[in-house]
Amino acid sequence: MALSRSEIVKRSEEKHGIKVKSFKLPKTIVEEIEQLAKDNGIPQNQLIIQAVELFKKSKG
Repeated sequence: MALSRSEIVKRSEEKHGIKVKSFKLPKTIVEEIEQLAKDNGIPQNQLIIQAVELFKKSKG
């Protein structure tokens, strides 16, 4: 039995420890995320990962 594209993607994400997460954020914050990622040449998810890591470091 052939798997659908969504089933293939789901299995791949599970295999790689990826989980989809969405948030409702103010438009200005979304625009900032987009611009910061673009300015730094990184994907938006990578920007958020780095922000979380920096936040963790600042909290000790």
